[in-house]
Amino acid sequence: MIFDVLIIGGGVAGMQCALVLGSAKSKEFAANKKIAIILHQRASHLENALFNNVLGLKPKTLGKDVLNEGKEHLASLYPHVSQIENEKVLSVLNEDNKYKITTNKETYFSKNVIVALNYSKPFAIKGLEEYIELHKRANPEKDRIQLKNNNHLIKKGLYCCGTIAGWRSQFSIAAGSGASVATDILTLWNNNKPTKIHDKV
Repeated sequence: MIFDVLIIGGGVAGMQCALVLGSAKSKEFAANKKIAIILHQRASHLENALFNNVLGLKPKTLGKDVLNEGKEHLASLYPHVSQIENEKVLSVLNEDNKYKITTNKETYFSKNVIVALNYSKPFAIKGLEEYIELHKRANPEKDRIQLKNNNHLIKKGLYCCGTIAGWRSQFSIAAGSGASVATDILTLWNNNKPTKIHDKV
């Protein structure tokens, strides 16, 4: 099977991206799209986060709870989005107008790949080394990295979002970055007609 989109990373940016993509299932242009997310969460900065300043989250919300609830949210409302757990991505390689994603357990193929990992070193995914650069918005003393991109796009079919795209490590910023990439993908599927997904009462 070839996925239409495969997201690498299950933190704020990756999960928000998956939720927006999943929410488009009722639209004709997205109805039959195959979407997956590799939930590599152990390195997520959410593991030890405490939130008091995020709109929509109750004060003292724990980041580890957001991770768990996010997976449940995605599974309950958008079960057509495949959640792949306990795998680490080793390489992302261009192959015949698609991407070959190899993990420590499996090999996947996807037309589009979204890298939503955090900005910490080491970053050792074969095929992406040439895009690594110093993070432009992080404290230089932290020695953070990002992937070279233009408004989240690295090259055709390859995107990044969240801190690895050069954004600051702030929950709302990372979530917005993930949502932005999702709407770019939806726009692509919708014959390049600017697209966003809203639910209404």
